[in-house]
Amino acid sequence: MTAPEETIISVDPDSQRSLRERGLEYRIADMAVDADAEGFLRADARGFLDEDPTDAELAQMRETMRTRRNIGVYDPEGGAWPIATVNSWVTPLSLPGGEIDMWAISSVTVAGTHRRRGIARSLLEGELRAAARAGVPIAGLTASEATIYGRYGFGPAVPVMRFTVDTARAGWGGSETSEGRLVYADKQSLADDLERLHEASRTLRSGQVPGWRGRWQRMAGLAEGDKEAAAVRGVRFIGADGAVQGAMAYTLAEVPGGFRSEMRIRSIITVSDEALRAIWRFVVQHDLVTSARVDLRPIDDPLPWLVADQRAVTAEVHDHGWLRVLDIEAALAARSYSAPLDIVLRVDDPLGFAAGDWRIVIDDSGRARVAATSDSPDVTLGVVELSTIYAGGVPATQLAAAGRIHGDSDAVSALSRAFLTTPSAFLGIWY
Repeated sequence: MTAPEETIISVDPDSQRSLRERGLEYRIADMAVDADAEGFLRADARGFLDEDPTDAELAQMRETMRTRRNIGVYDPEGGAWPIATVNSWVTPLSLPGGEIDMWAISSVTVAGTHRRRGIARSLLEGELRAAARAGVPIAGLTASEATIYGRYGFGPAVPVMRFTVDTARAGWGGSETSEGRLVYADKQSLADDLERLHEASRTLRSGQVPGWRGRWQRMAGLAEGDKEAAAVRGVRFIGADGAVQGAMAYTLAEVPGGFRSEMRIRSIITVSDEALRAIWRFVVQHDLVTSARVDLRPIDDPLPWLVADQRAVTAEVHDHGWLRVLDIEAALAARSYSAPLDIVLRVDDPLGFAAGDWRIVIDDSGRARVAATSDSPDVTLGVVELSTIYAGGVPATQLAAAGRIHGDSDAVSALSRAFLTTPSAFLGIWY
């Protein structure tokens, strides 16, 4: 198999030089080389506090990593494993009205023995420079810690919802009729359903990226080393037309002392409202289940309006998809907008990629023209704030109220109206 082009892009020379001056080697970890692959994957697991992977797990993980550009930082006195890791690949990011190439960043780890030495900065800034050098206009990641990535210009652009449902109390308040049916699915069919449904639905909302086979195998309980694999169950919704329109992977965990269980939902993916309603009804009315938990749901999920008692649903919004604009002209021209606009933005970017004054003209069709300008700015914001509003999931007016965007209130309101999107931006996976 020919390696994807982004996997053979050389390491960033500035980061390589900076790390070499500290006695560290910064290089591609070649997944075709056994020692490189094993060292990278074991270091990655260590960095995320996972157990040391088995040989079977390593083989499965290696197949996914072959399609990515994997970089390790090596200490000659620190053993064969890298003391820091990062990987990246180019993937489509769905946007209102289209898609854009995004430099996806993952596996960012630094060993506990080497913290506070600027290694993470070299990794992240190196990835951004590599992306810009490759002509990719935006970078993205999902973050295990929310306080790290703003310093590199990333903004929490795609919020998601975490639901906890008291199913013993909630009661079903939605429709009682359906032309389709819900059936159980074996694990292999479940993995296939989730993969197919995600790909079919991901362009319907801004903020989504494609998944990969290993992701769906893990959701369906087919991944090596998954301690809950035996407990994973799945259901699929088959519409009146005979097509699978939705699927859910979940486990049931017994609540001590009561012969009752908690449902822990791994993934729900649907391509129709009818399928989503049927799956939520299955959750709310499941026998011997007193509560259900699920994360990574869109913030406009209808669940609170499908139960009889909304107070039985606890909804928590949290950050999930982080974006970083690199090429402002290409990024802003790639999406459509909800309202006309003629505005000058002044963007502050300490790393220089998107800095400048930019006139944005959005016509009645929702398409934008973007160009550098010497005109006075109407609105001033940082690249973090621009990246946060970019996918349409966070209102500019909200950031202005927080003192993060500055300008005339009418101009900020117009900017907010233009950028917001319906349905809400969403990202249903980790990457």
